[in-house]
Amino acid sequence: MAEVKKENWFTRAWGGVCKYFRELRSELKKVVWSTPKQVAKNCLIVCLCCLCVGVFIWLFDFVAQIGITGLIDGVNALKG
Repeated sequence: MAEVKKENWFTRAWGGVCKYFRELRSELKKVVWSTPKQVAKNCLIVCLCCLCVGVFIWLFDFVAQIGITGLIDGVNALKG
């Protein structure tokens, strides 16, 4: 009975790396890439959303600052 020779760790690892890249290439062929027009539209939407959230946070911070300053001034006025 002939003895089956085991592959060394480097050969197994290299085979795994090659398999990974073959599968990666296969999956990338299935990707539906966006058109430049779609990318520009999506970029504009993201920028507008960021601007809206930024304005909302700025307004909330401004109102909170006025409220906290009013509370501190009120407490200081009571202390005399």
